[in-house]
Amino acid sequence: MNMGFTRPQLAAFIAMLAIIAIAPSVVYPVFLMKVMCFALFACAFNLLIGYVGLLSFGHAAYFGMGAYVSAYAAKSWGLSAELSVLVGGLTGAGFGAVFGLIAIRRQGIYFAMITLALAQFTYFLCTQLSFTGGEDGIQQVPRAPLFGVVSMENDMAIYWLVAAVFLIGFLLIYRIIHSPFGQVLKAIRENEPRAISLGYRVDDYKLIAFVLSTFIAGAAGGLKSLVFGIATLTDVTWQASGEIVLTTLLGGLGTIFGPVVGAVITNTLEFYLAPFGSWVTITQGAIFVMCVMVFRRGVIGELGAKIKVAL
Repeated sequence: MNMGFTRPQLAAFIAMLAIIAIAPSVVYPVFLMKVMCFALFACAFNLLIGYVGLLSFGHAAYFGMGAYVSAYAAKSWGLSAELSVLVGGLTGAGFGAVFGLIAIRRQGIYFAMITLALAQFTYFLCTQLSFTGGEDGIQQVPRAPLFGVVSMENDMAIYWLVAAVFLIGFLLIYRIIHSPFGQVLKAIRENEPRAISLGYRVDDYKLIAFVLSTFIAGAAGGLKSLVFGIATLTDVTWQASGEIVLTTLLGGLGTIFGPVVGAVITNTLEFYLAPFGSWVTITQGAIFVMCVMVFRRGVIGELGAKIKVAL
C-alpha cells in the first residue's frame, strides 16, 4: 500500500525496510534497537516542532515515564510485551494531556519554558515515587513474552518487535501529517492568526497533536525499557530532552526521514566515541557544529533541497 508516498519517499521507505531487515546480520541487534527507539522518539518530537511549530523542551518526561510504567507493568504486573509498550504509550499520552492543557495556550519561548518546568517536575516525581526505585531505577525488567506466549528473551525476537512498533509509529506519524488534520497543523505552524480567522479551534488541534506525540514518545520509552531491562532517571532528565532536540535538528526539521537519520548519527557517534572517555562531549560537540554549518536544514533537509524532493 502506497499510503500517499511520493516516489522518492517510497524509495526511501523501501530502503529503510531493507536496512532494518539486513542490518542485524552485520550490526549488533541491541544497538539497532536503541537506534530505532530513539528514532521513534525523535519522530514523535518532530511531529510537534516540525509540523505544528511547538518546541517542547521537556519531551523526555513522556519518554521516561513511558519507560518507567512499562518496566513496572512487565515486572510487577506480568503484562505481555505488547501490553507493556501500550501502557507506556498511554502513560505518555496521559501526562501529555495534563501538561498540554497547562502549556498549550502559550507560544514560543513561553511554551518551551513551561514544558521544561513540567519535565523537571516529572523528574522530581521520579526521584520520590516508590515504584520508580529512586536513583536506582527499575532494574531486571523481564522481556515479557509477546501475547503472553512468544518468548522475547532472544535478541532477534525482540528486535522484530521493536522494528514492528517503530514502523507502525513511523507510518502513523506519516498518515497524521498527510491527513486533513495534518494540513490544519501545518496551517497553524505557518500562520496561526489566519487559521483562527478561518474558524479553526487551534488550541484543540495543538492539544491533540501534543497528546499524539506524547503517546508515541511514551511507547518508545516503553520499548527501550524492555530492550535494556532497566528504566532510570537518565530517561527523564533535561539533557535527554536536549539530545532529542539536537537529533531532530541534525536530521532535518519538518522532514519525514530526518529524525531517523538524526538518531542513527547521534547514536553511532555516541557508540564509536565512547573509548575517548571524557572527550566524548567535546568531540560530539565539534562534529555537531560542523554538521550544522554544512547542513543548515539538517542532513535530509539539505539532501531534499538539492534533489528538489520532499523527504
